[in-house]
Formats: sequence, structure tokens, C-alpha cells
Amino acid sequence: MNACIRSVVRTAVSRGVTVMGIRRGYDGLVRGEVVPMDAASVGGILNRGGTILLTARSERFRTREGQAEAVETLQHHGIEGLVVIGGEGSFHGARVLGTEWGVPVVGVPATIDNDIAGTESSIGFDTAVNVALEAIDKIRDTAASHERIFVIEVMGRSVGFIALEVGLAGGAEAILIPEVPFDIHAVCQRITGGRRRGKISSIVVVAEGAADALEIGRQIEQITGLDTRQTILGHIQRGGTPTAFDRVLAARLGFAAVDQLLAGRRTCMVGTVGNAIEVNDIDAAWTIEKKIDLSRHQLAQVLSV
Repeated sequence: MNACIRSVVRTAVSRGVTVMGIRRGYDGLVRGEVVPMDAASVGGILNRGGTILLTARSERFRTREGQAEAVETLQHHGIEGLVVIGGEGSFHGARVLGTEWGVPVVGVPATIDNDIAGTESSIGFDTAVNVALEAIDKIRDTAASHERIFVIEVMGRSVGFIALEVGLAGGAEAILIPEVPFDIHAVCQRITGGRRRGKISSIVVVAEGAADALEIGRQIEQITGLDTRQTILGHIQRGGTPTAFDRVLAARLGFAAVDQLLAGRRTCMVGTVGNAIEVNDIDAAWTIEKKIDLSRHQLAQVLSV
């Protein structure tokens, strides 16, 4: 997100636009936590994970009273347009401000789950995948040394984008995602079949929304009789130095968001499709289901024999 903040601020400043930053998201907007920003204020943040503006949930903003306070903050500071960087929840808030309160707003997709339609990749997804992959590569060393099975849980409450990407890149013997029903006995057959062919260890990647990794590990050990361990990567996936891909994506989307605001667009989102910038109505983020490429799941199964 910092790379996107930097891009928004410096693009706006280059166009002669005054920029204000809102700390702690909608909660800060309701409370009036507004800070002036200039080109110098975003120096040295490109390689930092997270967001210098901080983030927080806001129950107050869910109410009409809270939304009125947020709009009053914008008016008090003379803010004429808003760039919202975040996931589906942030986009819902942006839609409310745009359609119900008349605030010009542009959404920039930033969520490691990568579940927002209208863009092939969200800011943070590639970094989360690489952080998880580094951990899995290290775990595989231990798995091979001890001839064990490791069940590794990655984030993804309702979608399996991270699990599929990480599992394919990490050579996982099985990838369990919400989009594909699985049979634990079939998973075990793949593992035992690999053992008969000379494999001494196996990695099973599980999206948190597909199954409980601890329970999957217990079942695998019970069915196969093989030594099995479980690891839940958790919030480690939300931090770390952003990848080059994410930094460039964030820079492009931040630039595009400012362009859209200055062009008079309202209540829209920017994304990339086929490496080109695409602009959609912000409702596309949840009215269109972003489907996973199941051919990648099939590819992973073929390559992990």
C-alpha cells in the first residue's frame, strides 16, 4: 500500500493538486485524522510493507451518523476527491460515499486474497505469495530431512488464489482450495503413491477456507501411518518487503486513480487486465465473481506426481 500512497501523492502534486492523507481508514475519516502530504512525506516508503497511514475497522462508519461525520471531515478540509486503497470492505465504504453522499471516489484494489473482480492482481497478492513460498521452501528442507508430510495452511477465507499459486510454485503434492471439493482418501492415495515411487516427503497446501489444516494433518497421519506435521503461516503473509511486481502495480494503479479523479470519474475502481489499466464501476468488485483458473490446479496435480 505504501507504494500506492507514494504514487497517488506524487502524481497529484505533479498536477498541482493539494493532497491530504487520512490515517486509520474510515475510522480516521470519522474522527478527523487528516494530515497534509507532499512529495517529501512519502520518501523512503517504497520498500516498506503495510501502510504509513495505518488502518482500522470502523463500526461508527457503518451508521448514517458516522458517514455524515466522515463527509463533514472531507468538507471541513476541502477534500474534493478520495482515493480508497483496500479490499471489498473498503470498496463498500467507497461506494456508500460515492452513491449516497456524492463524494468523488476511486478504489484501488489492495488485498492479499486477490478476490476483487476487475483486476487480475491486487496490490499485496504477489508479495504474500512470495512470503508464503519462502516459508514452504524452508519447510520442505525439514520435511525431506525427517521424511515427513507437512500440511501448511495459508490465508484465503473464501478463495484459494494464494494456496493455488504457492502450491504450484512450491511443487506441493496436494492443494486444497475452497473452489475444488476434495476427498481426503484421494489425497492420501497421492501421498502413498509418491512414497512407492521413491518420494520421501510431501507438502500439502491448504487454504484456510477449504479445511482445518490441523484436522487434515491428523487424518493424513491416521490413514497413511506416515509422520505428519502441520504449520499455519498466518499473518506472516501480510508483511514483508513488497516484491518488484507489487511495487510497479501499486505505482501504476495510484497514478491511474489520480487520473480518473481529475477526469471527473466517480465511484469507479482501477485495475489491470492483460497488463493494461482497466476502469470499472466499483460495484464490479462484488457483483462479479472473480473465478480462479482451475487449469492451474490441474497443472499442479500433473507436475506433483
